[in-house]
Amino acid sequence: MKYDYSNLIDYLLDWFDLNARILPWRENPIPYYVWISEIMLQQTRVEAVKVYFDRFITTLPDINALANAKEENLLKLWEGLGYYNRVRNLSKAAKIIMTEYDGKMPADYDALQKLPGIGSYTAGAIASIAFSIPEPAVDGNVLRVLKRVAGSFDDITKEKVKRELEQDLREIMPGDRPGDFNQSLMELGALICIPNGKPLCDKCPIMHLCKAFHQEIQMQIPVKPEKKPRKIENRTILLIEKDKKYAIRKRQEKGLLAGLWELPGLSGKLSAIELTEYLQKQGINFNKIVPMGEAKHIFSHIEWHMVGFYVRLPDADLLAETGNYNTLESSLLTSCIFASTDEMEKEYSLPSAFGAYRNYIKE
Repeated sequence: MKYDYSNLIDYLLDWFDLNARILPWRENPIPYYVWISEIMLQQTRVEAVKVYFDRFITTLPDINALANAKEENLLKLWEGLGYYNRVRNLSKAAKIIMTEYDGKMPADYDALQKLPGIGSYTAGAIASIAFSIPEPAVDGNVLRVLKRVAGSFDDITKEKVKRELEQDLREIMPGDRPGDFNQSLMELGALICIPNGKPLCDKCPIMHLCKAFHQEIQMQIPVKPEKKPRKIENRTILLIEKDKKYAIRKRQEKGLLAGLWELPGLSGKLSAIELTEYLQKQGINFNKIVPMGEAKHIFSHIEWHMVGFYVRLPDADLLAETGNYNTLESSLLTSCIFASTDEMEKEYSLPSAFGAYRNYIKE
């Protein structure tokens, strides 16, 4: 039986008016701010996004600035947020907006979805919050809340289920406050009807309308198939220093962390002895090898299990004296550049996967 979600509207809006978090993009919900914040909020916590959002809009205050920004600068601004294709799509979309929409974000749900990186959820969020267009914005929070309310065991990973819920909401969307209604559902999912752990039902404004609560099946909903276990990749990460600069290299343009800078590394988890032997076979002269410990980084489908080593190379003047330049000709280092701490801070973005070892970089 189809659930009538219209009964939720007044309760949710009243609760939202009293409990909505103060967020910079809410205080001034212009289309550009809503767009940037929604893209940042994908896969990232609200508290973490605040700092990135402020820095981003300070550096790139409008769509024109975004469209003209160099990719390296964009990646640096995005450093730490992960999923770097999101910012690349922001750039592509900004260029399209400048050429096809006279620099103004289109106030049209369908047109928004045609822009790179914008799906039905983001289009609905921008349309409703920035333009007061009565379109739904259904993300994981909204799916969880409404499937619990309806007591539904539908598989929320199925596109059909999401589309049906979007249509149900479209039919009852309040014309005067569509953005607030969408945000109230998102907020309830983030603060009360939480994704991990037991929901805070005693604080929920629609508890009395929730079938999952009355049937005590909150923890059984939403329904999602079990994820396949992530692939484990063992890696040895090297923090290589020479002349007070550190080796970094660009990854391939396709695949994981495509086109981003990284600390050089090797497949497998090498011991100090194995690394020493490897460097010697490569003809790399070094003064010191220091273990930096183990670390783990989780991507969506892959886990990196890493061991790190600090490797100190002879300075250039010492190599010149000995006439041994093999250090610079090794296959490990031919694709590397050496960057100072200042350059790494201001110019080159390193993904958070290398964060555990980047902390060893000294001024």
